[in-house]
Parts: sequence; structure tokens; C-alpha cells
Amino acid sequence: MSTLPDIARAAVARHGMFADGLPVLALVSGGADSTALLRLLAAGELGERSLSVLHVDHMLRGKASDADAAFVEALCADLGVDCRVVRYDVSAYAQEEMLNLEDAGRRVRYRFAEEELDALCSRVGVAPGCGRIVTAHTRDDRVETFLMRVVQGAGMAGMTGVKPVRGRVVRPLIDASRSDILSYLTSLGQQWCEDASNLDTTRTRARIRHDVLPRLREMNPSLDASLARNLEVLADDDALLAGMASAFARDFSESSADAVAFDRRLMGTLSRAMARRTVRSALLDAFADASRLESSHVDALVDGLTEEPFARDLPFGLRAFSEYGRLVVSRGSPGSRGLVPSLLEVPGAARLGGAGCITAEMTAPDTGDAGPDSVVIDADRLTGTLTVDSPREGDRFRPLGLDGTKKLSDLLVDEKVPRRLRAATPVVRDGPAIVWLAGVRMAHDYRIGESTRRAVRLTWTRDASEGAD
Repeated sequence: MSTLPDIARAAVARHGMFADGLPVLALVSGGADSTALLRLLAAGELGERSLSVLHVDHMLRGKASDADAAFVEALCADLGVDCRVVRYDVSAYAQEEMLNLEDAGRRVRYRFAEEELDALCSRVGVAPGCGRIVTAHTRDDRVETFLMRVVQGAGMAGMTGVKPVRGRVVRPLIDASRSDILSYLTSLGQQWCEDASNLDTTRTRARIRHDVLPRLREMNPSLDASLARNLEVLADDDALLAGMASAFARDFSESSADAVAFDRRLMGTLSRAMARRTVRSALLDAFADASRLESSHVDALVDGLTEEPFARDLPFGLRAFSEYGRLVVSRGSPGSRGLVPSLLEVPGAARLGGAGCITAEMTAPDTGDAGPDSVVIDADRLTGTLTVDSPREGDRFRPLGLDGTKKLSDLLVDEKVPRRLRAATPVVRDGPAIVWLAGVRMAHDYRIGESTRRAVRLTWTRDASEGAD
């Protein structure tokens, strides 16, 4: 009988997941799956490589979240693995972006992981494309995701589920079952964390895991293996058709920073099946959120290719409308929506797309400010990892020079920041605490004082295309 190391090694070899010696960043939550992944990687079971760990605390479960972070840090220390913990308020981000918690958490984790891996590759002097983000998705996750997509009405591409390799993301445990994971951990005497929210059957995934799958497995004890084989075939067929659709998308549509425009005449030469795939392919290239669009949304857009006039609102702030022989799908101006959260290294930079870039560098404590777009803060007052995102509803802090606290929304109005630019005004945070509302005011709590020994300069370089209101 194959052991978990055997199963993982086979998956790594079959899918060419990574090469020895190159940087690997493991996402470790502290649950059984990611704990097993960490132990495999740290023991060299999947080859010798430069290993680091990222734990993202979603700040959703209070003391339980803190305990998970402490567990991961302690385990990494025991194994001699570098570990970084990032705390970010996923609930607030989900409300701001109108996402469910699972989607918001996924987006935040991967955003931070991509930036952390870039930094790791830079430190060891290799191209970013050489590094890998390793996650602990298993065969169980793949089956659950497939059933979720069936319920939600996803097309073939969506139902192929969790892929073994996606860009720089690799999943060595993709062929392993939950029982394989638990047997391996038990053999090591290794503990893990249990997330109580995984038992909440009001959530779709938990309901499928605890209510639906047990009944299906009663009907077919080999259900998981059977579905896994079918998903492989489905994925191969999907890859062939996806390549064709990608070529049509390049030839039949045009993309800009915030919109995709389809040529109606050219799209009319495609079969409906290929038109659906072409629309989805073009949207995926332009908008990361498009992977979550349901097949009904894509079908509506295909219908819109032959309707004049046509207009429809879509999820994730997207809107489709007809325009001079084209069907346009747009998210609106860059300043009208929030920023994707980014890590800010010291020294380092957080690139914010249309909102420009925030940089951080060590500087002398007596260095003065250089205007609203550059401030100097006391480095020793920082308690965690800096992140950059957008103002949130209810955000409040004590601005430098004021006696009391003030809402960010009120401060933006007082400082006459145009409404269209407010959602894209960067906010630098130290964990949950606000350090600086870029271009407006820094926080009183991070001011330079007589006792300051180390300082950090934060600078906002605005996008050159941003015009005056």
C-alpha cells in the first residue's frame, strides 16, 4: 500500500511540479493537510529545496486564529524552517469587495503568497518564475470542489476543479486522501489544528463534505477514485478546447486595463459552444474574478453578442453593454473600486496597479516629511507585517496633529479627495492598526519622537495617468 510520501512523490514527478534547490513557499494553515505537507517538505521527502512558510491569519476566529498562528510558528521553529505570519482582516475585505469569506480568503492568501515568493526569489537570485507556491489541496478537496461547481452550475472548465499545477502554484497532495494524511501524521505523532468553522454546514463546502459525500460514498465506495479519473479525462479535453478558445479570444477581442471588447461580427462566426469558451477565456485574462462566474453569466453574454442594445450587470462589479458593433465587459475606472491587498516589505514596494506604488525604506529618525505623499514613521512602533489596501467602511484612527479619532471617510471629504479616487486611496496598515492614509495624513501613534532610534519612510508614487479632478 502506498504511503503519503510515495503518493506525493509520484504526483510531483508526473506533473513536473518543481526542481531541486529552487525556492518553495508553503502555505500552512495548521490544519491536518498543510501540517502533513510541511512535514514532507521539511524532511526532504519531495526533494531538497529552499523552503519557507507563509501563514495568513484571516482574523476571523479570535483566540483560535491566534492559536493556529502560534502553532505554525512553533512547528516551523522545531523544523528549522523560516516562517512568516501575516494578519489581515478578511471579513472586512469580503464586505468591501462583496465577496463571500471563502473567496475573499483565497484571494488574500494567494496575493500575499505571490508577493512573498517574488521576494524569496529575489533574495536567492533566481527569476520569479522559478519559484513555487505549494498548497495542501487533496483528492478530497478536488471532489468537493467538483460537486460545488455542479451545484453552482459551472461549465466544463469550472468542473475540472482544483488542478495539480496552476502557474506557480503546485499541489503535491492532489492524489492523497484524507485517510492518507491522517495515517501519516499519526505515524509521526504529529498534532494539528482543527478549524471549528469547517463543521458549519450552512457553508456549501462543509455541507457537501459532511452531508452529501458520505451518502454518495455509501452508494459507491470507490466514488473518490472514480471521480478523480473522470476529472483527469475532463481536464485533458478542457485543455484542448481552452487552447482553441484562447486563440479566438486573442483574434476576436481587445483588452485594456479595465475592459474587454468583443467584435460581434467575428464572434458570430463561432459555434455557440466555442463562443462561450472564447468569452470566458478573454474574461479570465482580463479579470481574476472571472474564474468564479457561473455558466449562466457566460451564456447571457453570448446572447448579448446578437442583441442590440444590450446591458447587464455581472458579479464582482463587472458590467456588460453594447457599443458600436462590440460587446464590452468593463469594471469601471481604476479609482472607483478598491485595491487588492498587498504586502509591504521594509525595504520594499507594494505595486497597486492604477493607484501607483507604495515604497518603504529605512531612514534617519530626524528626516522630515516631504509632503503629503511621503511620511516618516517610528519603526519600533510597528508590531507586525505592513499591508496596503483601500479605506473600509467604519475605518477610524487618530490623525497626526488632531486630538481625537476621525473616520477615514470624513478625512477624505475634508481633504477634498475626489469621490472617484477615494476607494483607490492607499491605506497602510500594521495588522489592524492604520499607519497612514496615503496622500492625506499619517497616524499619531506612529509619529517620530525623541526616543525614536529607527525610522521608516513611506512614499506614495501615484500613477502617472491619474489626472486632477
